[in-house]
Amino acid sequence: MRSPARKFDFAIDRGGTFTDVFARLPDGRERVLKLLSRDPQNYKDAPTEGIRRVLEEETGRPFPRDQPVDTSLIGWIRMGTTVATNALLEREGERTALLVTLGFKDLLHIGTQARPKLFDLEVAVPEVLYEEVIEVDERVVLRQDGCQLPRKDPRRSTGDSLEVWRELDLERVEKDLRGVLSRGITSLAVLLLHSYTWSDHEKAVGRLARRLGFTQVSLSSEVMPMVRAVPRGYTVCADAYLTPKIHQYLKGFTSGFKAGLKHVDVLFMQSDGGLTPMEQFCGSRAVLSGPAGGVVGYAITTYSEMEKKPVIGFDMGGTSTDVSRYAGQYEHVFEATTAGVTLQAPQLDINTVAAGGGSRLFFRSGMFVVGPESAGAHPGPACYRKGGPLTVTDANLALGRLLPSFFPRIFGPGEDEPLSMEETMKHFRHLSQEINLFLSSNQSQSGMSVEEVAMGFIRVANEAMCRPIRALTQAKGHDTSQHVLACFGGAGGQHACAIARALGMKTVFIHKYSGVLSAYGLALADVVEEVQEPCSLQYERGSFGELDRRVEQLSKRCLDTLCARGFTRSITTEVFLHLRYKGTDCALMVTAAGYPADAKSCLAGDFRGAFTERYLKEFGFTIPDRAIIVDDIRVRGCGKSGIKSVFKTKTALGQGKPVKMTKCYFEEGYLDTSVYLWEELPRGHSIWGPAIIIDKNSTILVEPSCEARLTEGGDVCMTVSSDPHCALGTELNTVQLSIFSHRFMSIAEQMGRVLQRTSISTNIKERLDFSCAVFGPDGGLVSNAPHIPVHLGAMQETVQYQIRSLGTELKEGDVILSNHPCAGGSHLPDLTVITPVFRKGVSRPVFFVASRGHHADIGGITPGSMPPHSTSLQQEGAVFVSFKLVTGGVFQEEALTAALMAPAQYPDSSGTRNLHDNLSDLRAQVAANQRGSQLVGEMIDSYGLAVVQAYMGYIQSNAELAVRDMLKDFARRRRQQTGSLEVESEDFMDDGTAIRLRVQINEEEGSAAFDFTGTGTEVWGNCNAPRAITLSALIYCLRCMVGQDIPLNQGCLAPIKIIIPPGSILQPSQNAAVVGGNVLTSQRVVDVIFRAFEVCAASQGCMNNISFGNDSVGYYETVAGGAGAGPGWNGRSGVHSHMTNTRITDPEILEKRYPVILEHFSLRPGSGGAGKYCGGDGVVRKLLFRNQVVLSVLTERRSTRPYGLMGGEDGAAGLNLLHRADGRVLNLGAKTSVSLQPGDMFCLYTPGGGGYGGEGDTNRRPETKRRRLNESFPERGSVFEYRMAQEGV
Repeated sequence: MRSPARKFDFAIDRGGTFTDVFARLPDGRERVLKLLSRDPQNYKDAPTEGIRRVLEEETGRPFPRDQPVDTSLIGWIRMGTTVATNALLEREGERTALLVTLGFKDLLHIGTQARPKLFDLEVAVPEVLYEEVIEVDERVVLRQDGCQLPRKDPRRSTGDSLEVWRELDLERVEKDLRGVLSRGITSLAVLLLHSYTWSDHEKAVGRLARRLGFTQVSLSSEVMPMVRAVPRGYTVCADAYLTPKIHQYLKGFTSGFKAGLKHVDVLFMQSDGGLTPMEQFCGSRAVLSGPAGGVVGYAITTYSEMEKKPVIGFDMGGTSTDVSRYAGQYEHVFEATTAGVTLQAPQLDINTVAAGGGSRLFFRSGMFVVGPESAGAHPGPACYRKGGPLTVTDANLALGRLLPSFFPRIFGPGEDEPLSMEETMKHFRHLSQEINLFLSSNQSQSGMSVEEVAMGFIRVANEAMCRPIRALTQAKGHDTSQHVLACFGGAGGQHACAIARALGMKTVFIHKYSGVLSAYGLALADVVEEVQEPCSLQYERGSFGELDRRVEQLSKRCLDTLCARGFTRSITTEVFLHLRYKGTDCALMVTAAGYPADAKSCLAGDFRGAFTERYLKEFGFTIPDRAIIVDDIRVRGCGKSGIKSVFKTKTALGQGKPVKMTKCYFEEGYLDTSVYLWEELPRGHSIWGPAIIIDKNSTILVEPSCEARLTEGGDVCMTVSSDPHCALGTELNTVQLSIFSHRFMSIAEQMGRVLQRTSISTNIKERLDFSCAVFGPDGGLVSNAPHIPVHLGAMQETVQYQIRSLGTELKEGDVILSNHPCAGGSHLPDLTVITPVFRKGVSRPVFFVASRGHHADIGGITPGSMPPHSTSLQQEGAVFVSFKLVTGGVFQEEALTAALMAPAQYPDSSGTRNLHDNLSDLRAQVAANQRGSQLVGEMIDSYGLAVVQAYMGYIQSNAELAVRDMLKDFARRRRQQTGSLEVESEDFMDDGTAIRLRVQINEEEGSAAFDFTGTGTEVWGNCNAPRAITLSALIYCLRCMVGQDIPLNQGCLAPIKIIIPPGSILQPSQNAAVVGGNVLTSQRVVDVIFRAFEVCAASQGCMNNISFGNDSVGYYETVAGGAGAGPGWNGRSGVHSHMTNTRITDPEILEKRYPVILEHFSLRPGSGGAGKYCGGDGVVRKLLFRNQVVLSVLTERRSTRPYGLMGGEDGAAGLNLLHRADGRVLNLGAKTSVSLQPGDMFCLYTPGGGGYGGEGDTNRRPETKRRRLNESFPERGSVFEYRMAQEGV
């Protein structure tokens, strides 16, 4: 695959703003070129123009713009492009229809049912990609050995046995497809349930659609044959939506060349880091085409096979920063979200965070804030002279780290002016005055200069970018400091030294082509062909023959395809198995590289050994007695075709000399700083900081005490000094306040990573149903991650109870376990583990760390410990008030086991049904706390105890200030409207119990008293809510009403006085049943608070808790409903709201693992309340049972309806129906437990949200400014997916 001698080879990255061109010339020289991606006044297509310019300039021959380019001198062209990404962001793909199994027309609208931003009451979710939906009356189900329903003839597939319950009605399909075609839609996405394993129905639809004239037909079974209908559905829609746009672009691109590039080898970069022929380039694998080239570029140029030191890629652009990792193999994910669309396809794990050169700078409630809002390309930063806001770029300019004289004159309205230092400084002087006014009014610190303010924002921005790097490495058990930082992109060089130092890294590598590294990476990349198919075999000796046969078939397909593309000897194949322990969801895509085959393995290698070692590395344990399941078989074929760059420019002679001296601002103040031109530096030359190295595309800042050396290849390698510790006093420094806020959050996040890695249960390891937190010596919350609404503030009550109860009995080496409602618990399955942090010479704890995890079972009268009909606490499981889990460093396993089995002494009750998982997960919680204690200790070592505790207090005060500002603002508006500073509201539970609230606001102080006097008494049942639940609901509401990111800690409640009458449903007696209070009453408390403040109409007000099981299986889910409308927005349909955000199990997983068929899952039209802005609709969910089970239902809003506000109508109440197999239909009511027989079907109709405003303008969608989706949903990658999963609990 080498181009013939003496030809030009091109690698081109067409980005959203710039197009980068790397050219290898016939004589071996290399050229790089950067031009605007859109410049219609000068050329039609940027990549074509780049090729034309190089050919014209290097040959001396004219290549006229108005004529197709002569291709006789071109060897190959490789491209990465953002065409697909931009079409997705702008929602400018092809008009598409979705064809889906009957009963599931809204499946992709509902998706996971989780909302993307926890505290945004206007639930903004990207719209689906299809325009119309066709439901097809067909149904395939997986065959189950124990199924007690009538059997159908089995159909064999890729390891699963299936039954066709309803054959495909092609006549009806043809009629519907013709109707879609008549409306001008020619692109079709097909998603039929279980087609990943049996595709006959999809293929029949595909043949019909192509015959009828659809120009693009994407079948989910071909695009990505993996289990899980929702992500597969998103992927096939993206393929149908984007592929025509790609083909349209390719047609335009090839038309610029003679013979349409017919005789030129043209390859495109895919999201997985491999190249593919132009005609194979498709939408679902194109979304990361641009960034993937950069990963390949740094991986090949920075990683050393000799040293094997892993590399972190750091690509800082204008609006965001991409972070990734390479340690000898590309790290792929197989499901990731871009612009709100989840794609199920092999993708490099590129983590995008909303922090870049264009990130905006804010000062909010005494804290420096960077992003996530961005100035974008237009208007851009203030220094661009187009009226833009202050950004990170402006901060670098203000500090002298960017030099306008070295930038082209392309700014201002006429795009002919230099960067404006004057605009930047004018904005900074204004912001500095605002900051100094705040500081003087609070008497917290002396005034700050413009430079100190700009420097503060740079430090906060750097800390924000460090957090995802820590998360990316520590998630898989890697030490962040043992990496090299490979920096590329336009803005990263200014921050590289500071970020490496903050992470403990010693080396920064910046390639000579760092400004165009994505293009260069394309030249280094290989051609890749991947094939994959599902599998349902156990990895055991009896299956090896079948595995070997299928691996051989897939490998042959790869080899045949690559051979057909001209490869012969330079082909390698690598086999991957997607493996998981039976009964878990935590699957790993495993290669057997380094694990050769033996007598106990399949021929492709020892996958058991590879899987167990990687599992141990990532999760801290293995499950030796558990069977291993093969979910998928994947073969990746690679045709070696990347260039090896051996060309070196001439070595300069003598010492490198600075072209000028300038003044740059650092922590020490202004320092003389040498400025060098990269191209004039000799190889081997060393430069000590402070210095600036400039080339055409980037600026590198060498900070004081750091050394930059030019390698033999012309690259810059920087040695970073350790962080020079600056003495920090206990007085408030607003910059340090922001940094400490990040640090405390990072501790909680790292605790969570340890807990997730070392736990064993599905609830904690896979559903991520846990929180970790740091507390001050008084037990006040400092930081909490993740933000699970029902945990917010609740753990603080638990810690403070232990301080009051145990006092001086707490010793170093002790760990406390608690879950009792009277001790700050929420409900019994949430076990809280508390570790005091001691310091030498201090008698009492200086901090506390704690972790709260939801255990799947701790005993009681029903499996799962969440009975719908409990009437006392003892029926709900094991109870711990102040149990010493660890004493003097010794884990108290015997006493703990006895306590977990104790519920068996009560009538009809059992001890824990899963002791092994309880013990393992509690050990994991202890380990997470130990990590938190260690990190707190390290922080104290660095700054001193007094400083750390002082900033703990300042962070809490910052949250307090934000809440006070919000209350003052509300009070002012309320006084102007009504003259009263008192608001009140009430709402009711389904049994008639009232929840009443009166709020008295003090406008001058910004404080409020929340008085729940008049609330109904404790109830006979389990809807009683411990005090901690009300506190969590209140913190959630306050954060929503503040409307911006604030630290969620004890300070939020400092301006609040809370009055809850003892003996009420919100503060019941200590033996009251409470399981429903956590999941139901908490929602009503939120409704009452929002009603009092007139924030928005009520959302569904229920979590719709559904569980079923028998002796061999158990299942639990919560189900979405309608969100309430508000001032300016319609409520979202089919989404979780307020105190829960749980993801729902995918239909195919549900039917694969449980004795149930999901007959129907769609929206419930008309259930949202009408109004100027309409409430969201609830959902309809129908479960058909295949075996005998006990069904438990724990719901609310079956009698009362979610209220409308300001004249809007109420949402519809929910309904729980049981359709017996004999034809009877029963209303189950809100809370019950019932035995079901095979053929019985449970039908759930969830409540809608209330409407907002009168009906004078009914159903009018609010006018909103259309934004690019990367402004609303900028993040992606495994770190983002992990956080979304955490917040989806």
